[in-house]
Amino acid sequence: MLKTVSKICSIIVLVCCVKIASAQVTLTNPILTGFYPDPSIVKVGADYYSVHSTFSYFPGLPIMHSRDLKNWKQIGNVISRPSQMDFMGERMSRGLFAPAITYYKGIYYVTCTDIDHDGNFVVTATNPAGPWSNPVKIPQVRGIDPSIYFDEATDKAYVVYNSDAPDNKPLYPGHRTVQMYEFDYKNLKTIGEKKQLINGGVDITKKPVWIEGPHILKRNDWYILYCAEGGTSVNHSQVALRSKDIWGPYVPYEGNPVLTQRGLPADRPNPITSAGHAQFIEGPDGNWYSIFLAVRPYEGDYYNTGREMFIAPLTWVNDWPMIEHGEKAIEYKYKTNIKEVKQKGALPQNGNFSYTMKFDKGLDLSMMHLRTVDSSSFKTSKNGLTLKLKPETISELGNPSFVAKRQQHMSSTAETELVFSPKSEKEKAGLVIYQDESHYYFLAKSIKDGKTQVELYKSVHRKKDVELINTLPVGNGKLVLRITNNADKCHFAISENGKDFKTLAENQDGKHLSTRVSGGFIGNVFALYATSNGEKSDNNATFKYLKYSGDDAVLK
Repeated sequence: MLKTVSKICSIIVLVCCVKIASAQVTLTNPILTGFYPDPSIVKVGADYYSVHSTFSYFPGLPIMHSRDLKNWKQIGNVISRPSQMDFMGERMSRGLFAPAITYYKGIYYVTCTDIDHDGNFVVTATNPAGPWSNPVKIPQVRGIDPSIYFDEATDKAYVVYNSDAPDNKPLYPGHRTVQMYEFDYKNLKTIGEKKQLINGGVDITKKPVWIEGPHILKRNDWYILYCAEGGTSVNHSQVALRSKDIWGPYVPYEGNPVLTQRGLPADRPNPITSAGHAQFIEGPDGNWYSIFLAVRPYEGDYYNTGREMFIAPLTWVNDWPMIEHGEKAIEYKYKTNIKEVKQKGALPQNGNFSYTMKFDKGLDLSMMHLRTVDSSSFKTSKNGLTLKLKPETISELGNPSFVAKRQQHMSSTAETELVFSPKSEKEKAGLVIYQDESHYYFLAKSIKDGKTQVELYKSVHRKKDVELINTLPVGNGKLVLRITNNADKCHFAISENGKDFKTLAENQDGKHLSTRVSGGFIGNVFALYATSNGEKSDNNATFKYLKYSGDDAVLK
């Protein structure tokens, strides 16, 4: 009897061990696919919240939530009301640069830079889902990338940021500094005089460029100051310095950079490049991780998906941080002992996936407009998303009828069913793949000489003009539009029955949509768009759904 009980107990122990092993979470990079740049993260209890740059899109600064660093759900937007801020008249790569999120004594703080208008500001909330306060400007903080550090031992706060070279006299292009003020977190203003913490970078004799994205954390008796260096492209890196005093002097780590992908073979398969702008966080398993931006180019430095959020294990060596031992290639998958926590109602954010957005419950929090939101220009219902035709176009710096979602894979397809009866040749509605004002393709329904047709337009590089690529005649019944972006190639097709597709054009130039060609900081979006091209109109276009699918081989 005792032997039988012993065997049963052994089996139970074995089964339990198997269950524990199977609870391992594999983190798949990017952990947030698509245009989610400049990540900042905070841990509050068991919860993780991240925030990201959105430049001139509205709403701005999405707040993402996770409990396992794998499954992410958008719960809000920091800039969600036009009364807080809008970006009218600004190019798409301007607007909001590099936010940072922190938490102290029941209050969440986000600092950020409105690069063209308000400069640096801070907003607060008691719930990260919002609502967030109106921005409070901090004009003494002149530069970009502000973040707040709270020193719990002294109940003091500090704002650290990228600023100009000493006396505004740079010794070379890209010469910047990191400076800091004490910060009155109760009244949201600086205290006293600023102090320079870093001049140029970790070694000014080597003329380092763009020291930015600074954060401070305390480990044992050390204040760890860590920053991006080298610019946000292929020379991007992360460096660390430390001091026993919050005001310094800060001594650079001999092992810098603690993270970079520069110097690796350019012809390596499935490269991840441009890694940096990191923030360090303790994971649910008690191990440390780094959250950072990087990109997935399909050739050289060409990529269309923007800068994405990646993760890598971090180890502490004598109280110095190391991520993947400096220049080791970042992996697409990391096995962990983190317990998976899925979130109800969350759209998939990493790996290969597909989903269909319907509009019976309104717009998803992830959907974006250009520069502000005009609630009178659209309506959601069980029939779909209805857009009012506005005179504004996507080649201009205004607020056209345009609702977008991010492209999240190198190989992506977007599809929609359109209900629209154009009344003039200037009235057009359809599906867009959009990088910025002068880098997009527009698959539109319109009329020509009284006959309905589908037209494909390509924007002209750095101009407001468009080029007509092709047309196809269509009837007035069902019309499904489809755009596929496969790395450097774009394909466009339509269907009048939802099953059989006709090709309008294939193998169009996908590099036209790349960040390298456009010269900006953003990634592609797929958008539903309707315009009357400068004329007044009382017409509408209805989109029944927006279907998205992405399948990158390296993520399988």
